[in-house]
Amino acid sequence: MDRLIQEHRSWNMSRIRGADTKPEIRVRSMLHQMGYRFRLHRKDLPGKPDIVLPKYATVVFVHGCFWHRHPGCPFAYTPKSRVDFWSKKFARNVERHEEVERELQSLGWRVIVVWECETKAADVLHEVLTRVLE
Repeated sequence: MDRLIQEHRSWNMSRIRGADTKPEIRVRSMLHQMGYRFRLHRKDLPGKPDIVLPKYATVVFVHGCFWHRHPGCPFAYTPKSRVDFWSKKFARNVERHEEVERELQSLGWRVIVVWECETKAADVLHEVLTRVLE
């Protein structure tokens, strides 16, 4: 049972951003500090990747651990209400990303996923980006 009335829940959900999230901005800032130049949310690419590095034929998706089901992450919990609904929604999110990743790879793009929890500490984020971009 949801503790909020429908109008308030709808308002809460409308505040969840799809672009320019804090984790995404952290990744962009770190990439910029590392000297990389990039484009954002290119609509001509499958899945509208969060960050596109054309020079390196690389795209970066910054995934929220909750929405994209980061394996083993405490932020990837399942709500206790409407479990069937959430299970289907999460499964489709994961499936959709796999489809987009395959499509981008077939077009010659390298796909990198940075998880929200990896963006919390600057040193961890720097290590992740250094490891995957070099």
